[in-house]
Amino acid sequence: MPQFINGIPAGQLEGAVWRKSRRSNPNGNCVELAGLPGGEVAVRNSRDPQGPALIYTRAEMTAFLRGAKDGDFDDLIGND
Repeated sequence: MPQFINGIPAGQLEGAVWRKSRRSNPNGNCVELAGLPGGEVAVRNSRDPQGPALIYTRAEMTAFLRGAKDGDFDDLIGND
């Protein structure tokens, strides 16, 4: 299994199938995610598709998503 390093140019993640949330807006203000062969998840800025990708383990993504669902980060975005 290949090992990916945080900050790798997203374009170097061959075969990555990027997707974004259905809640993304048409202005391009969103992040995109792609599953990697070893189970990690890559995250990139949709406005810079060849820019750096951050790589997270499944456990890290699980913790983040559970925290987001629980409202742990709501104070960072205000009252939308």
